[in-house]
Amino acid sequence: MAGEGDCKISSQRWDLLASRMFYWKINVFFVCVVHYPSGTGEGGKSTFIKQMRIIHGVGFTEDERKDFAKVVYQNIFTSIQAIIRAMESLQIPYGQEENAVNAYKVVSLDPHHARIIGGLWKDAGIRTCYKRRSKFHLLDSTSYFLSNLDRIASEGYVPSAQDILRTRVPTTGINEYCFSMQKVTLRIVDVGGQKTERRKWIHCFENVIALIYLASLSEYDQSLEENNSENRMRESLDLFRTILELPWFWNTSIILFLNKVDILEEKILTSDLAAYFPTFPGPWAIHTTSSPSPFPGPKQDVHAAKGFILEISPSAFRPRFLYHHYTCATDTQNICAVFTDIKDAVLASYLEEFSLV
Repeated sequence: MAGEGDCKISSQRWDLLASRMFYWKINVFFVCVVHYPSGTGEGGKSTFIKQMRIIHGVGFTEDERKDFAKVVYQNIFTSIQAIIRAMESLQIPYGQEENAVNAYKVVSLDPHHARIIGGLWKDAGIRTCYKRRSKFHLLDSTSYFLSNLDRIASEGYVPSAQDILRTRVPTTGINEYCFSMQKVTLRIVDVGGQKTERRKWIHCFENVIALIYLASLSEYDQSLEENNSENRMRESLDLFRTILELPWFWNTSIILFLNKVDILEEKILTSDLAAYFPTFPGPWAIHTTSSPSPFPGPKQDVHAAKGFILEISPSAFRPRFLYHHYTCATDTQNICAVFTDIKDAVLASYLEEFSLV
């Protein structure tokens, strides 16, 4: 399997491929983006699409940014309600008695309730509950939005680009986006990964020149909402294995995004990976093709965790035209650099296929 940044393609090569594609009247790069969301839809797929709009598109207009304010408010309300319910189910007491009363007053995000939510977020019991978030479903953006509540609740609030990247709106069905990339149009098809959606997007695999699969690194300690005995990460990697075996992709470049590195870095300090994946031996025994020597550091070392998760992914089934990247979909610079590598890798495979190298 190819690693990160294995090949760099000159602009001349891009021009060559673009001219050939024009000659063949195939001037669109057709890329499919898939993530199996394990009942939550939070693999980072939609965030990646937003990043493409920022990097290769026109970004977001002032009116579009204002429209996202409603989504931000809804995400905050959904998050605090989820924590309040978990406080009861996990039997965690509030740090301040008045917060136990205030919790049931939160029915919207008007200025008055925003102050209550801010007080709840500072409550010791709420923070304890947040640390146990693997036991219930909670948006990954919860801490970000609640920590910026004063700014968000202020009069005339207009979401920033980072706010928009952090918003969560479930993706259903098939959505297409086009971006101009040098002399080639990049057509990205965002398909819903839910089991109920698969029959709708399976036909999209025909004529795809690259597939980006997002697997969340932070789901190792979480279970499916519909089945608490099923681990989210195992389910996600199982679907990736299935996709690798599909005949549509035998000659397709496949890019595995091991996403949400930032959340893994935070979570690995308090949630033991070995408790959910007993074969995880810790940092001293992990070896990968990119890092042949053992990882140093404590058992909670994020590098050891990343290496292990890569090793248990079904990448061995596809040694050719398979690339992996550790990503943080909310980090524009990271995604910009990664996408440059992806562009080069996909082009390299096509240059090879058409004997242009």
